[in-house]
Amino acid sequence: MSLKETVLAQVRARSPLRVMPEPPLPALTPTWADASVRRISAALDRAQQRDAGGWYVVGRSGDVPSGESITRLIAGREVALWRAADGRLHAGPGACPHMGALLERCPVAGDTVLCRWHGMALGEGRHGYREHPAYDDGVLAWVQLPTDGETPASGPRLPQRPDPETAIAAVYVGRMRCEPADVIANRLDPWHGAWFHPYAFSHLTVDESASDADRLVLDVTFRLGRTFGVPVRASFETPDSRTIVMTILDGEGTGSVVETHATPLGTDRDGAAITVLTEATIATSERLGFRLLRPAARLVRPLVVRTAAGLWRDDQDYAERRYAVRRGELGSGKDRRG
Repeated sequence: MSLKETVLAQVRARSPLRVMPEPPLPALTPTWADASVRRISAALDRAQQRDAGGWYVVGRSGDVPSGESITRLIAGREVALWRAADGRLHAGPGACPHMGALLERCPVAGDTVLCRWHGMALGEGRHGYREHPAYDDGVLAWVQLPTDGETPASGPRLPQRPDPETAIAAVYVGRMRCEPADVIANRLDPWHGAWFHPYAFSHLTVDESASDADRLVLDVTFRLGRTFGVPVRASFETPDSRTIVMTILDGEGTGSVVETHATPLGTDRDGAAITVLTEATIATSERLGFRLLRPAARLVRPLVVRTAAGLWRDDQDYAERRYAVRRGELGSGKDRRG
Protein backbone atom coordinates (compact mmCIF):
# COMPACT_ATOMS: atom_id res chain seq x y z
CA MET A 1 0.00 0.00 0.00
CA SER A 2 1.37 3.41 -0.99
CA LEU A 3 1.79 6.27 1.50
CA LYS A 4 -1.16 8.07 -0.05
CA GLU A 5 -3.36 5.00 0.26
CA THR A 6 -2.24 4.51 3.87
CA VAL A 7 -3.08 8.11 4.78
CA LEU A 8 -6.49 7.87 3.09
CA ALA A 9 -7.24 4.61 4.94
CA GLN A 10 -6.38 6.26 8.27
CA VAL A 11 -8.57 9.27 7.49
CA ARG A 12 -11.46 6.98 6.54
CA ALA A 13 -11.05 5.04 9.77
CA ARG A 14 -11.24 8.22 11.82
CA SER A 15 -14.15 9.83 10.01
CA PRO A 16 -17.56 8.33 9.26
CA LEU A 17 -18.04 10.76 6.36
CA ARG A 18 -17.81 9.59 2.78
CA VAL A 19 -17.92 11.59 -0.43
CA MET A 20 -21.22 10.28 -1.79
CA PRO A 21 -22.90 12.99 -3.87
CA GLU A 22 -26.68 13.16 -3.68
CA PRO A 23 -28.06 11.73 -6.95
CA PRO A 24 -30.01 14.32 -8.98
CA LEU A 25 -33.67 13.53 -9.57
CA PRO A 26 -33.20 12.22 -13.14
CA ALA A 27 -30.56 9.80 -11.79
CA LEU A 28 -32.64 8.46 -8.92
CA THR A 29 -33.59 4.84 -9.36
CA PRO A 30 -37.35 4.30 -8.96
CA THR A 31 -38.00 1.89 -6.11
CA TRP A 32 -41.53 0.77 -6.92
CA ALA A 33 -40.34 -2.52 -8.43
CA ASP A 34 -38.34 -3.42 -5.30
CA ALA A 35 -41.02 -2.39 -2.80
CA SER A 36 -43.02 -5.60 -2.56
CA VAL A 37 -46.60 -4.77 -1.55
CA ARG A 38 -47.16 -8.41 -0.65
CA ARG A 39 -44.11 -8.51 1.59
CA ILE A 40 -44.97 -5.25 3.35
CA SER A 41 -48.54 -6.41 3.94
CA ALA A 42 -47.41 -9.81 5.25
CA ALA A 43 -44.91 -8.20 7.62
CA LEU A 44 -47.58 -5.80 8.84
CA ASP A 45 -50.01 -8.66 9.46
CA ARG A 46 -47.41 -10.47 11.55
CA ALA A 47 -46.59 -7.29 13.45
CA GLN A 48 -50.25 -6.74 14.30
CA GLN A 49 -50.37 -10.21 15.86
CA ARG A 50 -47.56 -9.43 18.33
CA ASP A 51 -49.06 -8.85 21.75
CA ALA A 52 -48.19 -5.47 23.27
CA GLY A 53 -49.30 -6.66 26.70
CA GLY A 54 -51.68 -3.72 27.07
CA TRP A 55 -48.81 -1.20 27.26
CA TYR A 56 -49.02 2.21 25.55
CA VAL A 57 -46.47 4.99 25.26
CA VAL A 58 -47.96 8.14 26.80
CA GLY A 59 -45.12 10.56 26.09
CA ARG A 60 -41.60 11.50 27.06
CA SER A 61 -40.40 10.75 30.57
CA GLY A 62 -39.93 14.47 31.07
CA ASP A 63 -43.55 15.21 30.15
CA VAL A 64 -44.67 14.12 33.61
CA PRO A 65 -43.45 16.74 36.09
CA SER A 66 -43.05 16.42 39.83
CA GLY A 67 -45.61 18.13 42.02
CA GLU A 68 -48.65 18.04 39.74
CA SER A 69 -50.55 15.71 37.43
CA ILE A 70 -51.11 15.68 33.69
CA THR A 71 -53.72 13.82 31.64
CA ARG A 72 -53.61 11.99 28.34
CA LEU A 73 -56.25 10.43 26.11
CA ILE A 74 -55.23 6.85 25.31
CA ALA A 75 -57.42 4.54 23.20
CA GLY A 76 -60.46 6.66 24.04
CA ARG A 77 -59.76 6.67 27.79
CA GLU A 78 -58.71 9.61 29.96
CA VAL A 79 -55.58 8.74 31.92
CA ALA A 80 -54.02 10.81 34.72
CA LEU A 81 -50.25 10.63 35.28
CA TRP A 82 -48.24 11.89 38.24
CA ARG A 83 -45.03 11.28 40.14
CA ALA A 84 -44.82 10.29 43.77
CA ALA A 85 -42.45 12.09 46.11
CA ASP A 86 -39.79 9.48 45.33
CA GLY A 87 -40.12 10.13 41.57
CA ARG A 88 -41.97 6.92 40.70
CA LEU A 89 -44.51 7.23 37.89
CA HIS A 90 -48.18 6.64 38.75
CA ALA A 91 -51.23 6.46 36.48
CA GLY A 92 -54.97 6.09 36.92
CA PRO A 93 -58.34 7.10 35.47
CA GLY A 94 -58.42 10.73 34.39
CA ALA A 95 -61.74 11.55 36.10
CA CYS A 96 -62.27 12.01 39.83
CA PRO A 97 -64.81 9.42 41.12
CA HIS A 98 -66.44 12.13 43.28
CA MET A 99 -67.92 14.46 40.66
CA GLY A 100 -65.99 13.65 37.48
CA ALA A 101 -63.40 16.44 37.59
CA LEU A 102 -60.54 16.08 35.11
CA LEU A 103 -57.38 15.29 37.08
CA GLU A 104 -55.23 17.73 35.13
CA ARG A 105 -52.71 19.99 36.92
CA CYS A 106 -53.70 18.60 40.29
CA PRO A 107 -51.31 18.86 43.25
CA VAL A 108 -49.55 15.72 44.41
CA ALA A 109 -49.05 14.76 48.07
CA GLY A 110 -46.79 11.78 48.71
CA ASP A 111 -48.01 9.15 46.26
CA THR A 112 -51.56 10.53 45.90
CA VAL A 113 -53.06 13.10 43.57
CA LEU A 114 -55.46 15.69 45.02
CA CYS A 115 -58.53 16.56 42.97
CA ARG A 116 -58.56 20.24 41.98
CA TRP A 117 -62.28 20.67 42.66
CA HIS A 118 -62.59 19.39 46.22
CA GLY A 119 -59.19 18.06 47.29
CA MET A 120 -60.07 14.36 47.38
CA ALA A 121 -56.85 12.33 47.76
CA LEU A 122 -56.73 9.65 45.09
CA GLY A 123 -54.39 6.69 44.84
CA GLU A 124 -54.60 2.93 44.73
CA GLY A 125 -57.69 1.81 46.66
CA ARG A 126 -58.67 5.27 47.91
CA HIS A 127 -62.38 6.02 47.44
CA GLY A 128 -62.63 3.15 44.97
CA TYR A 129 -59.96 4.67 42.72
CA ARG A 130 -57.82 1.99 41.01
CA GLU A 131 -54.48 2.88 39.47
CA HIS A 132 -53.19 1.59 36.16
CA PRO A 133 -49.73 0.00 36.00
CA ALA A 134 -47.20 2.62 34.88
CA TYR A 135 -43.56 2.46 33.84
CA ASP A 136 -40.83 5.01 33.17
CA ASP A 137 -37.92 3.60 31.14
CA GLY A 138 -35.84 6.77 31.45
CA VAL A 139 -36.75 7.98 27.95
CA LEU A 140 -40.48 7.26 27.59
CA ALA A 141 -43.45 6.99 29.94
CA TRP A 142 -45.85 4.03 29.60
CA VAL A 143 -49.23 3.00 30.96
CA GLN A 144 -50.97 -0.36 30.84
CA LEU A 145 -54.69 -0.41 30.09
CA PRO A 146 -57.16 -3.31 29.82
CA THR A 147 -57.22 -4.10 26.11
CA ASP A 148 -59.28 -6.68 24.26
CA GLY A 149 -57.14 -9.34 22.62
CA GLU A 150 -53.98 -8.55 24.59
CA THR A 151 -52.64 -10.51 27.55
CA PRO A 152 -51.37 -8.20 30.33
CA ALA A 153 -47.58 -8.28 30.55
CA SER A 154 -45.40 -7.27 33.49
CA GLY A 155 -43.80 -4.49 31.45
CA PRO A 156 -43.45 -3.11 27.93
CA ARG A 157 -41.33 -5.06 25.46
CA LEU A 158 -38.34 -2.77 25.16
CA PRO A 159 -35.64 -3.36 22.53
CA GLN A 160 -31.99 -3.47 23.46
CA ARG A 161 -30.81 0.12 23.90
CA PRO A 162 -27.38 1.71 24.21
CA ASP A 163 -26.03 2.33 27.70
CA PRO A 164 -27.77 5.54 28.88
CA GLU A 165 -24.46 6.69 30.36
CA THR A 166 -22.93 6.85 26.88
CA ALA A 167 -25.95 7.77 24.73
CA ILE A 168 -27.95 10.83 23.74
CA ALA A 169 -31.73 10.41 23.63
CA ALA A 170 -34.15 12.70 21.82
CA VAL A 171 -37.91 12.25 21.35
CA TYR A 172 -40.19 13.59 18.61
CA VAL A 173 -43.97 13.60 19.15
CA GLY A 174 -46.52 14.12 16.37
CA ARG A 175 -50.25 13.69 15.88
CA MET A 176 -51.85 12.29 12.76
CA ARG A 177 -55.15 11.15 11.30
CA CYS A 178 -54.64 7.43 10.86
CA GLU A 179 -54.42 4.18 12.81
CA PRO A 180 -51.27 2.86 14.53
CA ALA A 181 -50.94 0.19 11.83
CA ASP A 182 -50.43 2.93 9.21
CA VAL A 183 -47.42 4.26 11.12
CA ILE A 184 -45.93 0.76 11.37
CA ALA A 185 -46.62 0.12 7.67
CA ASN A 186 -44.64 3.23 6.76
CA ARG A 187 -41.57 1.96 8.58
CA LEU A 188 -41.98 -1.56 7.13
CA ASP A 189 -41.47 0.03 3.71
CA PRO A 190 -37.82 1.17 3.73
CA TRP A 191 -37.79 1.20 -0.08
CA HIS A 192 -39.57 4.55 -0.15
CA GLY A 193 -36.68 6.21 1.73
CA ALA A 194 -34.22 6.94 -1.07
CA TRP A 195 -36.98 7.98 -3.50
CA PHE A 196 -39.34 9.85 -1.15
CA HIS A 197 -36.63 11.35 1.12
CA PRO A 198 -33.64 11.88 -1.22
CA TYR A 199 -32.49 14.80 0.94
CA ALA A 200 -32.06 12.41 3.90
CA PHE A 201 -31.25 8.96 2.45
CA SER A 202 -29.45 7.59 -0.58
CA HIS A 203 -27.75 4.42 -1.85
CA LEU A 204 -30.39 2.28 -0.11
CA THR A 205 -30.51 -1.45 -0.78
CA VAL A 206 -32.32 -4.18 1.15
CA ASP A 207 -30.08 -7.20 1.81
CA GLU A 208 -32.41 -10.09 1.08
CA SER A 209 -29.82 -12.67 2.16
CA ALA A 210 -29.66 -11.18 5.68
CA SER A 211 -33.38 -10.39 5.95
CA ASP A 212 -36.18 -12.77 6.83
CA ALA A 213 -39.96 -12.66 7.25
CA ASP A 214 -39.72 -10.67 10.50
CA ARG A 215 -36.54 -8.63 10.00
CA LEU A 216 -35.43 -6.30 7.26
CA VAL A 217 -31.71 -5.60 6.91
CA LEU A 218 -30.54 -2.80 4.65
CA ASP A 219 -27.55 -0.70 3.70
CA VAL A 220 -28.22 3.02 3.48
CA THR A 221 -26.38 6.32 3.50
CA PHE A 222 -27.64 9.08 5.78
CA ARG A 223 -27.12 12.31 3.90
CA LEU A 224 -25.19 15.26 5.33
CA GLY A 225 -25.84 17.75 2.57
CA ARG A 226 -25.46 17.20 -1.16
CA THR A 227 -21.87 15.94 -1.07
CA PHE A 228 -21.26 13.88 2.05
CA GLY A 229 -22.99 10.91 3.59
CA VAL A 230 -22.60 8.37 6.39
CA PRO A 231 -23.12 4.76 5.22
CA VAL A 232 -24.52 2.30 7.76
CA ARG A 233 -26.16 -1.12 7.95
CA ALA A 234 -29.50 -1.18 9.80
CA SER A 235 -32.34 -3.52 10.66
CA PHE A 236 -36.08 -3.02 11.20
CA GLU A 237 -38.03 -5.23 13.62
CA THR A 238 -41.44 -5.05 15.33
CA PRO A 239 -41.39 -6.16 18.98
CA ASP A 240 -45.14 -5.53 19.32
CA SER A 241 -48.13 -4.35 17.31
CA ARG A 242 -47.57 -0.63 18.03
CA THR A 243 -43.78 -0.42 17.81
CA ILE A 244 -41.09 -0.72 15.16
CA VAL A 245 -37.38 -0.38 15.91
CA MET A 246 -34.48 0.52 13.64
CA THR A 247 -31.09 -0.62 14.97
CA ILE A 248 -27.72 0.40 13.52
CA LEU A 249 -25.86 -2.89 13.02
CA ASP A 250 -22.64 -1.60 11.49
CA GLY A 251 -21.02 1.69 10.63
CA GLU A 252 -21.14 4.97 12.51
CA GLY A 253 -23.32 4.77 15.60
CA THR A 254 -23.41 0.96 15.84
CA GLY A 255 -25.90 0.02 18.55
CA SER A 256 -27.98 3.19 18.17
CA VAL A 257 -31.74 2.70 17.90
CA VAL A 258 -34.74 4.62 16.62
CA GLU A 259 -37.96 3.44 18.28
CA THR A 260 -41.20 4.42 16.57
CA HIS A 261 -44.25 4.01 18.82
CA ALA A 262 -47.84 4.54 17.66
CA THR A 263 -50.46 5.25 20.34
CA PRO A 264 -54.16 5.44 19.45
CA LEU A 265 -56.01 8.37 20.99
CA GLY A 266 -59.56 7.84 19.80
CA THR A 267 -61.57 9.36 16.95
CA ASP A 268 -62.30 12.88 15.71
CA ARG A 269 -65.71 14.38 14.91
CA ASP A 270 -65.78 12.54 11.59
CA GLY A 271 -65.10 9.22 13.27
CA ALA A 272 -61.56 9.09 11.90
CA ALA A 273 -58.82 7.53 14.01
CA ILE A 274 -56.25 9.82 15.63
CA THR A 275 -52.83 8.44 16.49
CA VAL A 276 -49.91 9.97 18.36
CA LEU A 277 -46.47 9.10 17.03
CA THR A 278 -43.65 9.03 19.58
CA GLU A 279 -40.22 8.47 18.04
CA ALA A 280 -37.24 8.04 20.34
CA THR A 281 -33.76 8.32 18.85
CA ILE A 282 -31.16 6.89 21.22
CA ALA A 283 -27.75 7.47 19.69
CA THR A 284 -24.31 6.26 20.69
CA SER A 285 -20.83 6.22 19.18
CA GLU A 286 -17.34 5.10 20.10
CA ARG A 287 -15.85 8.23 18.56
CA LEU A 288 -14.15 10.82 20.75
CA GLY A 289 -16.17 13.61 19.14
CA PHE A 290 -19.42 12.02 20.29
CA ARG A 291 -18.13 11.56 23.83
CA LEU A 292 -17.12 15.22 23.94
CA LEU A 293 -20.57 16.16 22.64
CA ARG A 294 -22.54 14.30 25.34
CA PRO A 295 -22.25 17.08 27.97
CA ALA A 296 -23.97 19.35 25.43
CA ALA A 297 -26.82 16.87 24.83
CA ARG A 298 -29.47 19.48 25.59
CA LEU A 299 -28.21 21.46 22.59
CA VAL A 300 -28.09 18.39 20.34
CA ARG A 301 -31.60 17.09 21.11
CA PRO A 302 -33.48 19.91 19.32
CA LEU A 303 -31.47 19.22 16.16
CA VAL A 304 -32.35 15.51 16.27
CA VAL A 305 -36.03 16.33 16.89
CA ARG A 306 -36.05 18.81 14.01
CA THR A 307 -34.62 16.16 11.67
CA ALA A 308 -37.28 13.64 12.74
CA ALA A 309 -40.01 16.24 12.30
CA GLY A 310 -38.81 16.96 8.77
CA LEU A 311 -38.99 13.30 7.78
CA TRP A 312 -42.40 12.86 9.35
CA ARG A 313 -43.82 15.78 7.41
CA ASP A 314 -43.48 13.49 4.41
CA ASP A 315 -44.26 10.23 6.20
CA GLN A 316 -47.35 11.64 7.87
CA ASP A 317 -48.78 12.18 4.40
CA TYR A 318 -47.86 8.55 3.58
CA ALA A 319 -49.63 7.18 6.69
CA GLU A 320 -52.68 9.45 6.44
CA ARG A 321 -53.11 8.81 2.73
CA ARG A 322 -52.93 5.06 3.32
CA TYR A 323 -55.67 5.39 5.95
CA ALA A 324 -57.84 7.59 3.72
CA VAL A 325 -57.63 5.11 0.85
CA ARG A 326 -58.58 2.27 3.17
CA ARG A 327 -61.55 4.21 4.54
CA GLY A 328 -62.81 4.99 1.05
CA GLU A 329 -62.71 8.74 1.70
CA LEU A 330 -61.31 9.71 -1.68
CA GLY A 331 -63.86 11.49 -3.82
CA SER A 332 -66.28 11.68 -0.89
CA GLY A 333 -65.35 15.21 0.13
CA LYS A 334 -63.64 13.96 3.32
CA ASP A 335 -60.11 13.76 1.98
CA ARG A 336 -58.25 16.61 3.71
CA ARG A 337 -55.12 16.41 1.63
CA GLY A 338 -56.59 18.30 -1.32
